[in-house]
Parts: sequence; structure tokens; C-alpha cells
Amino acid sequence: MTDTWLIVGLGNPGPEYSHNRHNVGQMVLDELASRAGGGFKSHKARAQVLEGRLGIGGPRIVLAKPLSYMNVSGGPVSALAQFYGIDPAHVIAVHDEIDIPFDTVKLKLGGGEGGHNGLRDISKALATKDYLRVRVGVGRPPGRMDTADFVLRDFSAPEKKDLPFLIDTAADAVEVLVKDGLAAAQQKFHPAKAP
Repeated sequence: MTDTWLIVGLGNPGPEYSHNRHNVGQMVLDELASRAGGGFKSHKARAQVLEGRLGIGGPRIVLAKPLSYMNVSGGPVSALAQFYGIDPAHVIAVHDEIDIPFDTVKLKLGGGEGGHNGLRDISKALATKDYLRVRVGVGRPPGRMDTADFVLRDFSAPEKKDLPFLIDTAADAVEVLVKDGLAAAQQKFHPAKAP
């Protein structure tokens, strides 16, 4: 297996979804692509990809935005992992997370999918839950709003002001995760627990 990293931004294809909370993973990938100084190209695995390195002489990375809908992200992710010879331990899924507050980024390896159908499909396609996740907090739906309706809406006006900082932080978290490992990234990006 290769030491290349596959970094996948989850979301739905098409301009009508591009600013939804559900697409924050793809927004993070756009930030990583701009840092890498490249553009996405179509790949036969039904994804847009950008191959590059993380910094000068850094690890080889493949940034990928599946062109499938969120709930069927597994096919493109699995096909890309096979195409590039990347082990699931080197797959990073960047996704929206309602179980953590807006403006918070958390990282983990494996575990449950928390009702996230995109992650569930990836776990099924990779035949393991042991891949890395960068969880980008989008907050909980207000009142009794349906979760699906909430994540398929754009961020609120106050959130939009802070969104660039959240995207920047999540992109930084991906870079630290690849360069320094999970423990170092968690130590840096997880908020300290109050004593």
C-alpha cells in the first residue's frame, strides 16, 4: 500500500447544494485545493480530484469531492482508494456534524456514524469503520426542525460571518492530522475540558 492520503469532502453535487450545511466538507476541500494551488479534475470514479503534496516535500495527497449524492458516497470513495492503492487508515472523510456546536472541529478514527448516511455508506463500501473523520460542527436543528431539512439549508447570516474561520480551522486540522497524526491533531483542535 502507498503512503498517499485520500482526503474526501462529503456533500451533494450541484450549485443548489453548494452552500448547504451538508456541504461544509466540500467547502473545506476547496480551501485545501486553494492552498495546494491546483484545481479539481474529473476522475472516472465519479469524483473530482486534485493530486498534490501537503507543503513542499510533504506527504502525497489526493483531494476528492464525490459527484454522487451524500448518501451514496461510498462507491466513489472505495473506487478512489482502490485506484490509488490507499489503505482505509489513510482515508480522511471531512463532513458536517450536528452533534457538535457550530464553529467546532473534532477528529476521530473509526467509531459509529451517528446517523450520518454518507459515513454509513463509506463504512459499508470500505468494509471497515477504521478510517479518519474530520467532523465540522454545524450545530443542532432549532426546535423540532427535521435534521434532513436543517442540513440541506444554507448557514444563517451570523454563521456565514464565522464560516470562513471554521473552514480554515478544519483545513488546518486536516493538515496537522496528515503531518503529525491523530493524537497531535486532537490535542491542538479539541477544546480543553473545563476542570
